[in-house]
Amino acid sequence: MSRVISALILFPLVVVLLIFGNVYVIDVAFSIVALLAMNEYFNAFKEKANPVKWLGYISCLLIAIMHLIPVAKVVQIIGIGIPTVFLILFLQVIITNMKTTYNDIAITFFGICYIVGFLMFLPLLLGRADGKILIWYIVFFAWGTDVFAYVVGKLIGKHKFSKVSPNKSIEGCIGGIIGAVILGLVYTIVVNNCFNGNISYIMVSIVSAALSIIGQVGDFAASSIKRYTGIKDFSNLIPGHGGMLDRIDSVIFIAPFAYFLLTMI
Repeated sequence: MSRVISALILFPLVVVLLIFGNVYVIDVAFSIVALLAMNEYFNAFKEKANPVKWLGYISCLLIAIMHLIPVAKVVQIIGIGIPTVFLILFLQVIITNMKTTYNDIAITFFGICYIVGFLMFLPLLLGRADGKILIWYIVFFAWGTDVFAYVVGKLIGKHKFSKVSPNKSIEGCIGGIIGAVILGLVYTIVVNNCFNGNISYIMVSIVSAALSIIGQVGDFAASSIKRYTGIKDFSNLIPGHGGMLDRIDSVIFIAPFAYFLLTMI
């Protein structure tokens, strides 16, 4: 019941934000999401390492100013951002006389790439002229995969997929792919008929299947982090769903691939 109530509250908020929010409001919203997810990620590793938290949090805040930067300069800034993060992390090791260990900076860098580097493609997509149409593909791919994988897995799931996430079955994973394709095609019918789109149904089917698989890898990736750190959920922020990172683990994996694939088709 708590899972259903949380979904009934959060989903309308997401719908309102994605439909009516301007790029600046959306950038701030995604920055807050990134901060919450990053904090959960760092807390998960508190028994394993001492991440450079301040750098992770600053990286999340940069999403809030993404569209204050000229579009032509964004790629250049991202390009210089990665070596800059490397530089700062190694300076942290030097300044602290190696009290900050290589394990600490490796976990920090991975977190920044995993959460900020992937999540930033969602506001980037929304910033496009057709972004408010394309973003719903990601929502439907992730939602369709989750719902169909859960239902099919519960009904006929017999063959376990991986020890990383023992509750998931091969049948459920296949069901998730089928669900993503179905919702992708239904939404494409709406786009082509109501928004004068000219999107290929064959291409959408291929992209839907590919992104569904990528999203499920993202789900397994988050599960592997939780198993390594010995936690069940990243937090109890969202009743019935766990933490923010539990909720967006597949979406952030899909985001960069969706940005390039959807803009191509």
